[in-house]
Amino acid sequence: MIFPWGDQRRFNSYSNYFTKQFGGRVQKISIDAGFSCPNRDGKISIGGCTFCSNAAFNPSYCQPEKSIRQQIEEGIAFHQRRYRRANKYLAYFQPFSNTYKPLEELKRIYSQALEGIDSIPALSYTRNDMPSKQPKIVGIIIGTRPDLIDEAILQHLNEIQKTHYVMLEYGVESIYNETLKRVNRGHDFATAEKAIRMTADYGIPCGAHFIFGLPGETKAMMLDAADTISRLPLTTVKFHQLQIFKGTQMAEEYQQHPEHFHLFDLEEYIDFVIDFAECLNPNIVIERFAGEVPPRYLVSEPWMKLRYDAVLNRIEKRMEERGAWQGRLYHP
Repeated sequence: MIFPWGDQRRFNSYSNYFTKQFGGRVQKISIDAGFSCPNRDGKISIGGCTFCSNAAFNPSYCQPEKSIRQQIEEGIAFHQRRYRRANKYLAYFQPFSNTYKPLEELKRIYSQALEGIDSIPALSYTRNDMPSKQPKIVGIIIGTRPDLIDEAILQHLNEIQKTHYVMLEYGVESIYNETLKRVNRGHDFATAEKAIRMTADYGIPCGAHFIFGLPGETKAMMLDAADTISRLPLTTVKFHQLQIFKGTQMAEEYQQHPEHFHLFDLEEYIDFVIDFAECLNPNIVIERFAGEVPPRYLVSEPWMKLRYDAVLNRIEKRMEERGAWQGRLYHP
């Protein structure tokens, strides 16, 4: 069976999306450009979101002490050992809030990732590892908060996308204002919705991140969110199960009051995200169904130490067993 997005996978996959965009595999190269966050430095709050541990998601080559150029070169070398078919890359400004600087400084930072895209120096390959084409940075993905975007930034990104791919990724986390307040997010859902719609109005692809299992939310509440998310002009979504990281405020809360938390076990989560996907707009690309971090950062459930590919394989197998696919229960 061929599904509406044009292949046999039972969800609208990120890999299929980029194959359509670029004609082949594209790999993201994470970059830490030394940004901070207004939810940490006192502009909005201090301490950040109660669940946040950016270190848990940073690859080893991604360090702000290194130049953007060096991080790109090391990132390409890192990924070509794992993904030999990739010869196009996206510079992914990932840790913290990557629009949280004056516009002129943002222009300089983004241009460093894009300059000289046809002349990235050759790295150390063996003959068998030598790619058929020179690696290229074909665009940028910018992770940020929805309260850190404005018309001037969007106008600049609109200029960039005349020659390169551009995507904005917003940390939204939940559609419920009580939840956002409880985890010290520092913005409400209306702010996220406004940012997403503004971004779409500029024709810039837009992604959003959501966490399943935040304190105070029931399964019914989380499933109800599918309808709201489906109405947003989103290109992609990332879903993560709640993971509790060492050193965070949420870890302290969990250790003191574990009864306030419901952490999904693996089989429960698999069935939940399938239920959610069936209610989700099939035009929205699902980048991830679950999170993956090095086990040393985790205080929470053991299954969360599984590699994402293993979890995804089980999700797809279960979808086939259930006869499920993204959007099967979606009603515009």
